[in-house]
Amino acid sequence: MSDEEPALRRDIIETARALPREGLTKGTSGNVSARWGGGFLVTPSGVPYDALREEMIVPMDLDGGYRGDFLPSSEWRMHLDIYRANETAGAVVHCHSPRATALSCLRRPIPAFHYMVAVAGGDTIECADYATFGTAELSEKMIAALGTRLACLLANHGQIAYGPTLAKALWLAGEVEALADQYLSALIAGEPVLLPAEEMERVLKKFSSYGKQADEIAQGETPAFDMPAKRGE
Repeated sequence: MSDEEPALRRDIIETARALPREGLTKGTSGNVSARWGGGFLVTPSGVPYDALREEMIVPMDLDGGYRGDFLPSSEWRMHLDIYRANETAGAVVHCHSPRATALSCLRRPIPAFHYMVAVAGGDTIECADYATFGTAELSEKMIAALGTRLACLLANHGQIAYGPTLAKALWLAGEVEALADQYLSALIAGEPVLLPAEEMERVLKKFSSYGKQADEIAQGETPAFDMPAKRGE
């Protein structure tokens, strides 16, 4: 085991423990992984997050094989297929967050009711068609719903999100849950006004530099907001 692997295992455990702490899941539902060594490391099946230890985190290859004494999460295939399909995917978080799960039970995507929908990489957050948990069919439907997006709902199940790091994937799962909460709240009063396609296209361009400092914005990249004039010290 390299020097970096124990640290990554600890980060996976901390991310998994953050799910119930941040209200994104209950019990042992949900799972977390990070890309590693030509494959990935994923949380084991059925182990309470508080009981997780570094040696329980399961190494898997991209052919669907695992090593060690613990079975990987029942949803290992969704993680594997995201890593196969997206070279930029560095970490995956799957959870049964309450509001996103409620919307998934309505089989209703999150439309462009708010510009922050663009954080998931599209003008909607789609809901994958239903399939039984822990199956290849579920993973196939998830990949179809994701397309080029970073997150989607899973019908009658929950949500899944990925990013370049564990912190980014966890953050995005939290954003999806917040958007689901806001959308459901708006639906109580009526049908929300949706932003037009041209506005969401503009927002998506701006989101390519969202959260970046000035020296991180590439030439030709659309700034996330009107840049203020920099003054001297």
